[in-house]
Amino acid sequence: MSGVRTLHTLRPTAGRHHSGARSVSVRNFNTYFVTHLPSSSLHPDSRSSSGPGHKLPRSASTPHTPGPGASAAVVPPNIPSRDLTVVRIPLRSAKHHYGAANSRGQRVYNEDAYQAGTIVIPAFARRPPISLVRNPTPKPSEGTSAKSSCGDPQVFYFGVFDGHGGSECSEFLRDELHGYIEETATEFSLQSSLQKEEKTGASSSQEDPIGSKAEPEDTLGGTEATSKTVQLESELLQEYRRTVGGYFRRFSPEYFSVPARSSVDDPVQGTPPPVTVESVLSYAFLRADLDFITAQARKPDPDDPHISDFPLNKDEILGSPHLPPSGHGIGGPVRFKGGSTASIALVSTPTPSPFWHPASNSTLVVAHVGDTRVLLCETATGRPRPMTADHHPSSPTESRRLRRFADSLITDSFGEERIQGLANSRAFGDMQSKRIGVSAEPEITRVDMGPAEYSFLTLVSDGVSGTLSDQEIVDIIKEARTPEEAARQVIEFATEISSDGDNATCLVVRLGGWERRSEGGLGSLGTKEVRDARRAEALDPRRRGRR
Repeated sequence: MSGVRTLHTLRPTAGRHHSGARSVSVRNFNTYFVTHLPSSSLHPDSRSSSGPGHKLPRSASTPHTPGPGASAAVVPPNIPSRDLTVVRIPLRSAKHHYGAANSRGQRVYNEDAYQAGTIVIPAFARRPPISLVRNPTPKPSEGTSAKSSCGDPQVFYFGVFDGHGGSECSEFLRDELHGYIEETATEFSLQSSLQKEEKTGASSSQEDPIGSKAEPEDTLGGTEATSKTVQLESELLQEYRRTVGGYFRRFSPEYFSVPARSSVDDPVQGTPPPVTVESVLSYAFLRADLDFITAQARKPDPDDPHISDFPLNKDEILGSPHLPPSGHGIGGPVRFKGGSTASIALVSTPTPSPFWHPASNSTLVVAHVGDTRVLLCETATGRPRPMTADHHPSSPTESRRLRRFADSLITDSFGEERIQGLANSRAFGDMQSKRIGVSAEPEITRVDMGPAEYSFLTLVSDGVSGTLSDQEIVDIIKEARTPEEAARQVIEFATEISSDGDNATCLVVRLGGWERRSEGGLGSLGTKEVRDARRAEALDPRRRGRR
């Protein structure tokens, strides 16, 4: 977690193009989470407990006092007689819950970046079954998650960003993307999926039978708020049309409520669909990308000093510099023409039980651009479940999307299609390729995770996924004692056998089935022979010169 900056600054209203009053709030992203722990004087440390203890790091915890506007900590109803302490625990210190490792490989610079923490947005988890409402699951020794300032259980955020051409864009996403998501959720008036029933006065026992399959109701209430969302989306599409053009003249994001041809002065007919976390993520990704490329377009071009003397440029991306949620500048003093991929995972729980508890239900939402990868490991089978698909020009869906505009699709010496030399057809930045369809529109996937249904979640850059198969990645993680050790072992193995020495990053997040991660299928033995052979080949001095 070194180099990660926590954002607590106000975002200025200047520099944004959408009209109307904007709510300016303090950024609340934190690299720690807040939890209840039994006081050591009354209850032993969870590290000494038998069974599947969760080993929260008491030595790294600090007392937590809710800030202005934050909800007071609520004592869990199942242990009212216990003396509990509300503490902050840095994720980087919770090695039994989260681990991260990266390496620059054989490259001169490390252009990868990653982020992890808690993000302040309303909950989007499915409402809990009646059994969980009546019988809270956490035990005193396992900790109970405290509420966020929204009044909901904390939403966890994990992200991996793989830069190309430099680290300016990946570092921008590491430091700012979560702020765009928080700001968009506020501007769209995203409603909690858990608090609606409290407002209507309906009881969970009447609306949610056990095993209910109803969709999460993270919807937007009120015609006025809905109109504002439509207006913001329309303005963003107009900005893309005006400043980028090309592909974006007919651009129609999947989760937007307005068609591509709509304008601010031409309201959408009918009732727009309700706002969901998917529409918030889609807008935040696109807003961040447009802010980044317009900021770069007005900077001097180090490769062409003559062009940089003029207010317009040959990239045909115009506009004025923007300020990200932190209020800081975007990138360096000169124009950055590279870009970055991005894969983020948000985890929301319907109850105070933390998502890593074996009896906890939770909801995972993954937003993905490029070829970084997100995997779940199924507890019952031991197999990986890919949550992302690489956005390469050769994939059928991306090829159909691009061929109307990208007349420069070429095949390199390895037989892989590229668009103007880029391996990814979706990315942040890459300002010179935006007009032909290199978009930051995320592909979004939602999964409702049952108790201990999955063992762990992992996010990797292509320095790992380009070298190891999905099954090899999860098998290496199964053999480790902690997520921290697992992330380190994945990176060590990937860099050891890599043929190109690319930057490699791996995040491992504990889920409810962690203690049973080796029970499904063949455990970690399914790929052990293959991995041993690959390591032996990589270490063979006779073959080393051929790599």
